[in-house]
Amino acid sequence: MKNNKKIITLFVAVSLLNGCSGGNSSKKNEDFYIKDTNAFNILIGQYANNIEEIWGPREVLIAGPKDYVQYEDNLQTRVHINFVSGVITIETLSDSPIESLKEAIVSTLLMPEPIDIIRHDKISQDLSHEPFLYNQILDQERQPIRWSGRANNFADYVLANNLKIRRSGIHNITYVEIKLVPNHISERAKKFLPLVTEASNRYFIDERLILAIIEVESAFNPYAVSRSDALGLMQVQQHTAGRDIFQLFGKSGEPSRKYLLDPRNNVDMGTAYLSLLKTKYLAGINNPISLRYAMITSYNGGAGSVLRTFSNDRDQAIDIINSMTPQQVFRKLVTSHVSQESRNYLIKVSNILDNR
Repeated sequence: MKNNKKIITLFVAVSLLNGCSGGNSSKKNEDFYIKDTNAFNILIGQYANNIEEIWGPREVLIAGPKDYVQYEDNLQTRVHINFVSGVITIETLSDSPIESLKEAIVSTLLMPEPIDIIRHDKISQDLSHEPFLYNQILDQERQPIRWSGRANNFADYVLANNLKIRRSGIHNITYVEIKLVPNHISERAKKFLPLVTEASNRYFIDERLILAIIEVESAFNPYAVSRSDALGLMQVQQHTAGRDIFQLFGKSGEPSRKYLLDPRNNVDMGTAYLSLLKTKYLAGINNPISLRYAMITSYNGGAGSVLRTFSNDRDQAIDIINSMTPQQVFRKLVTSHVSQESRNYLIKVSNILDNR
């Protein structure tokens, strides 16, 4: 690798803000949330400006809940993994495109599990463990890629057969595309299934529900960071659900971003929040299916908005829900909930559950 290789991802922005996220009980939670999230968005805006200066105004690409984006070589080369479509796009502005692309392809194929990235300052290629994308990419011989020799051979094959050039503004962008296997979401899910099972048993939450929520929230992208500063597999916000769960655990303050980007912590806290919805905020809903619909919608938009869909009075809302069939509760939520996003969220998660 080049000695001056510089890796810049949205993780950098996240880590730079770790110091901004302390637990100061003297501040109002809402004010703290607004200030901290605004600081995060300002940093991301500055990062986007740097990308625009190099790539052009139509080429700004930032990581999101279902997109991993990594910039290398002083922002000249980037890797974009779309965890929904299952396509990896690696592109460069470098004057030595073949060299830059090969280096990026190999490092992507051998990218370690996310826990190593989170807990260490530098990305270490610990080849005693499977790469994060193991079994999600097959080489030209239809074999999974674990070692550097096979990764380099596949990179040469991709560059010889799939190299493309596109024009954007004043730039010629050289790129390749690599497709993940058709069942790539299931392959990623397997990696986190032990964590899901553990959390399911601890909080008495249906394992299938946890998996469905992770799929909708992040498509099993452990690096997920949204513009609303929701983090990780289950897109937990440190200032809302994170704060509530810390209080449930008897801890003060809020979890740090680094804490929430650890998949084990993230799944544990996301599941704990589902339990909190079930046993506290939505307590009193009798039918388990109606309760599940309310929990799903609340996970996205909050329990208050779910109950207000039925009545402004909490007790009356619970009574109304209990007087309805689960099908009626579902229809009410997907037609009358104040948030279109939450309506769609309930439909998406329920569809996954119905098809499991």
